[in-house]
Amino acid sequence: MTGFDVIQNTLVVCMHVVGLAMLLATWRLLRGPTVPDRILALDTLSVTAIAQLMLFGMYLNSAIYFEAALIIAMLGFGSTVVLSKFVLRRDIVE
Repeated sequence: MTGFDVIQNTLVVCMHVVGLAMLLATWRLLRGPTVPDRILALDTLSVTAIAQLMLFGMYLNSAIYFEAALIIAMLGFGSTVVLSKFVLRRDIVE
């Protein structure tokens, strides 16, 4: 087994582990008892999606997945900030 095969197999294992993390974050997003729990799960889901895209890009040796991960990172940050401000303002009004 060459070093390239070891790296490819390691990437596949890592993609499966990150996929499991995405499933668990989705579970928390759907079952979260409070709104902050759901916001945190959505943020975790965006971070794991970035990790999955980066690993997949490394596996296929393609740069387009890194650009897609950058776009998801920007959208994930923006959505987290907006949702957090919404929760903060709703608590202030009530």
